[in-house]
Amino acid sequence: MEQGPLFEIGLPIALFLIMIGMGLTLTVRDFREVVVAPKATLFGCIAQVILLPLIAFGIATALALPPALAVGLVLIAACPGGTTSNLFAFIGRGDVALSIVLTVIASLLTIISLPLFVNWAMSVYYDAGVALQLPVLRTVITLFVIILVPVGIGMLVRRYQPGLAARAERIVAIFGLVVLVGVIIAILASVGDQALALLNAAGVAAVLLNIAGIVVGMGGGLLVGLSRPQAFTLAVELGIKNGTLGLMIALSLMDSPEISIPAAVYGLLMFVFGFLLLGYSRLTGIGRPEKAA
Repeated sequence: MEQGPLFEIGLPIALFLIMIGMGLTLTVRDFREVVVAPKATLFGCIAQVILLPLIAFGIATALALPPALAVGLVLIAACPGGTTSNLFAFIGRGDVALSIVLTVIASLLTIISLPLFVNWAMSVYYDAGVALQLPVLRTVITLFVIILVPVGIGMLVRRYQPGLAARAERIVAIFGLVVLVGVIIAILASVGDQALALLNAAGVAAVLLNIAGIVVGMGGGLLVGLSRPQAFTLAVELGIKNGTLGLMIALSLMDSPEISIPAAVYGLLMFVFGFLLLGYSRLTGIGRPEKAA
């Protein structure tokens, strides 16, 4: 199906600008978290980049999802957290530095891991005769340009023009939300009468994936000995995904509105679960550092 300039040109440009916004929040000092708290960083990256896509495979298989939705679920699971996760970590009194570092590192690792997982899903859920696949080299180059380059630009602006960076950061955050909502509406319009059936089919899977990410982040983090703020932050990072990236890959690189449906549904539901996490944090105080004995 022909997507037109909105998806082929507009969406990658919008994502580029959003990733500049992520860079505007970063300084070189933020990366000391990798050294200061290696356990949290290592577990978070493994959970984000490897465990969650594997869980998506399990959910898609257990629910016997149609091939396009199964691949789409693996796609959104393989996406890193986005700038929105950093905002939720801040509001929920989590470890913001850890959230930023995990978002950036997972985004960089995704350049390699995402096309591998998506093509694996294509081989599992589609018949051998189906020619659709995600071009690995093109995807790696695209993700490099859309993730690494704009983040670097944002960091340079933050370094030399901190006032401008502070003002632009707020604008970019709002822009990112508007883009996500706009793309979701366009997707629903593009699939027409199939929209309700696809939403019904993908809704349960998206909910289960979101819950799985939160449980792995919170429960797994506590089990490996992380502090409560760190575990809460991992729950946010694994629950709040870069939905715009998933939509861009499905629509621009794979030219498939059907594969994009799980990313669109997840992009809506993650805000519901995100606000539930914030409420839980506020009520229980899990997002606050433990008092010394």
